[in-house]
Amino acid sequence: MDVGLAHLDRPFDYLVPAELDEVAVPGTRVKVRFAGQLVDGWLLSRADDSGHTGRLAYLEKVVSPEPVLAPEVARLARAVADRYAGSLADVLRLAVPPRHARVEKEPCDEQPTPAAPTEAVDPRGWRDYPSGPALLRALADGRAPRAVWSALPGEDWAARYADAVAATVAGGRGAVVVVPDARDLDRLDAALTGVLGAGRHVSLSAALGPARRYRAFLAARRGQVPVVIGTRAAMFAPVARLGLVAVWDDGDDLHSEPRAPYPHARDVLLTRAHLAEAGALVGGYARTAEAQLLVETGWAAEVVADRATVRARIPAIAPTGDDPQLARDPGAATARLPSLAWTAARDALRQDLPVLVQVPRRGYLPSISCAECRTPARCAHCAGPLALPSAGGTPACRWCARVAAAYACPECGGRRLRAAVTGARRTAEELGRAFPDVPVRTSGREEVLTDVPGGAALVVATPGAEPVAEGGYGAVLLLDSWALLTRADLRAGEEALRRWLAAAALARPAPAGRVVVVADGALAPVQALLRWDAGWFAGRELAERRELGFPPAVRMASVTGAAEAVADLLAAARLPDDAEVLGPVPAEEGRERMLVRVPRARAAALAEALHSAAGVRAARKAADPVRLQVDPLSLF
Repeated sequence: MDVGLAHLDRPFDYLVPAELDEVAVPGTRVKVRFAGQLVDGWLLSRADDSGHTGRLAYLEKVVSPEPVLAPEVARLARAVADRYAGSLADVLRLAVPPRHARVEKEPCDEQPTPAAPTEAVDPRGWRDYPSGPALLRALADGRAPRAVWSALPGEDWAARYADAVAATVAGGRGAVVVVPDARDLDRLDAALTGVLGAGRHVSLSAALGPARRYRAFLAARRGQVPVVIGTRAAMFAPVARLGLVAVWDDGDDLHSEPRAPYPHARDVLLTRAHLAEAGALVGGYARTAEAQLLVETGWAAEVVADRATVRARIPAIAPTGDDPQLARDPGAATARLPSLAWTAARDALRQDLPVLVQVPRRGYLPSISCAECRTPARCAHCAGPLALPSAGGTPACRWCARVAAAYACPECGGRRLRAAVTGARRTAEELGRAFPDVPVRTSGREEVLTDVPGGAALVVATPGAEPVAEGGYGAVLLLDSWALLTRADLRAGEEALRRWLAAAALARPAPAGRVVVVADGALAPVQALLRWDAGWFAGRELAERRELGFPPAVRMASVTGAAEAVADLLAAARLPDDAEVLGPVPAEEGRERMLVRVPRARAAALAEALHSAAGVRAARKAADPVRLQVDPLSLF
């Protein structure tokens, strides 16, 4: 039943009336009578005898004879619900898009697209990685290789994924590939069309709209295409004879589902690979601690280039905060655009090459503070951060939008404001004055550029919105690094390196391409960037998290809600004996958060205990909701 209540998270038995016998097949949507109400449900299986001794009700209706819920996806949904302490109904809402009756009735080709003949797939760019060709051979042979891939700078990652998918299809199996956003999806779509030809795959994302999304979903469910690509909406896509699941840039927070039970696309796909005995490919310029754990436990093999190839492909990377640079430019420690960065930009522009400038935040001055005592400027009404929309604008709250025209610092009484964080629009304005004859383009939330021409230009972009330049950038400037590195977040260093590597990968190889990071060269993320060694940093991060007892070295659950509700749920939970309860700590909107930590071997017991406790509260009809998240991206 499609009832997302923890205490009702189990199958229920119903009789199938004779008139529905032919259309009531496993995987169809049905309506049943439950507690006096007509509710939606899924027909999971048919049996001659249920073993139930009481009286059974009949199915009221088969909504559609289309068996949209594949058996493999149903098993996966149950496993995901158990892993994240959620209910099957909530996972199925994510797995199967809403029905679109008109699309179901459209004429379609009932015959699946014929499989391509089995032939050797050209490894092409995979030859730059010693174990890359072996990965493709294993996929073409129908085996299930599992790999964590660290991409080289300048790598056409979409083409490499298309090669892996083509090898899988050549072996007579299907594939599911998940990417973070629409730009990445467009690149992969073009690459797959070039390798497989038109009509061999479908794209699946929430942005398609109800009709197009359901049409693509049905094409996969009916076996008309062997490959599905998409954003996280595609992680449950039904694919016959699944041979490969792949995820690109698994550290991107867009892979995390914001709806209960909050699954992460990487973990869903890895669970799917295990259940379906399929291959798995986790790739990116950076590497997460979770991917490193796969390598260190032997679950996946590492696919990396040798150091000679890395040195030949990387741009010249330099920090501005090391001792030699400070000796030449004492102001580099405090300047937003030190002389090294300014010189790199000037030299690239003189060679008629574009320059990419990455800034952590969009807007003009998204964060301001008192010019006298540096106290962050906050709204007197809601305590939200104040921001400046433009050079001549009035400070306004980013939370409640109230204008603070007469702002006075509560600490010192000062009325002058300074930038705490400079946004993309202010950066573009400053660079436009520094290089008046050079066009300045911005790429961010309001308008994301896909690509830019190869001539001299300044491109100011926020992380994730960097356009690809024709031939590569002559210089890449990574500004305001402290805004990333000083965040109160477990993944601050990992996220900073991920963003830097993604931007630096767009630069030309040395000596034509230069990358300048405004940060101290002694910092571990900066060292990993200088050497282009994401694996080293991921190993270091994982070792530190093991020592401190943080995910993924342990399994941790977050329980958030009103203080009484959180205490009530934890009191009802039969937690494992070795569970450690941490907190409480303040959460948003006056709530509080408790953390529960257990060894990885006790992960299933923790999820079951929390889910059962949620069921007890649901059965009692507790008024205050509690949000359960297993291994949330943010712990603080």
